[in-house]
Amino acid sequence: MRIAVLGLGEAGSLIATDLVRAGADVVGWDPNPHGAIDEIPLAAGFAAAIDGADVIVSVNWASVAEDVAREALPRIKRGALYADHNTSGPTLKARLAAIVEPAGCAFADVAMMSPVPPLGVRVPVFVAGSGARRFADVFRPYGMPIEIVGEQPGAAAARKLVRSVFFKGMAAAVCESLEAARAGGIYDWMYADIAKTFEAANAALVDRLVEGSRTHAVRRAHEMHEVVALLHEYGLPGPVSQAAAQTLEQLARDGVNA
Repeated sequence: MRIAVLGLGEAGSLIATDLVRAGADVVGWDPNPHGAIDEIPLAAGFAAAIDGADVIVSVNWASVAEDVAREALPRIKRGALYADHNTSGPTLKARLAAIVEPAGCAFADVAMMSPVPPLGVRVPVFVAGSGARRFADVFRPYGMPIEIVGEQPGAAAARKLVRSVFFKGMAAAVCESLEAARAGGIYDWMYADIAKTFEAANAALVDRLVEGSRTHAVRRAHEMHEVVALLHEYGLPGPVSQAAAQTLEQLARDGVNA
């Protein structure tokens, strides 16, 4: 089975390298690779990478994913698997499936759920689409943790993006809090307090955050406006804190209108 990896950036190059080391028949292509490619057999060009490939793995920016699929389409052999790993919304994933499936190609919407370095091919993924089960059959033997979440392309992407609301939002809140703490001269204390909170976190914390925010939305919204005022005194814009105040105000309105 020949696997073509299109896109040899940080993620694609690591996945391709691990597959090569595991003995897979791999060919890679990227017009401007910026990952480690020393061990990856490189195709002479885009078309050469696609020709004869049983599995095509696209690890590209969402902005070019559709162009890559359309360019690949004339050379994808019938019965191949096209697996798109880009981070995008369900709508784009559905469009990609609509491009490749009429050519008799199965489509896998793949959402990588952790940073690829240092995991490489062992990065945990959600996968959906007509080719989800086939994708799992191909890549589980190489050590990739795979959860199939449906046959509809975009189902995996939706889970990743919904999780990003929490995870990326949390990261932004931590950064803003530490920036404020540095300005206030209490950075070490704030860092230690955040770390302690994470160490003690469990499911009860999730319930407390959700229910507490709903129950005390008015008071907490006022508190966050005070936070924003303090950050402005420090010369900081505080976009996360402003958004938190707006969210709490909406929760308060929802509670009044319930």
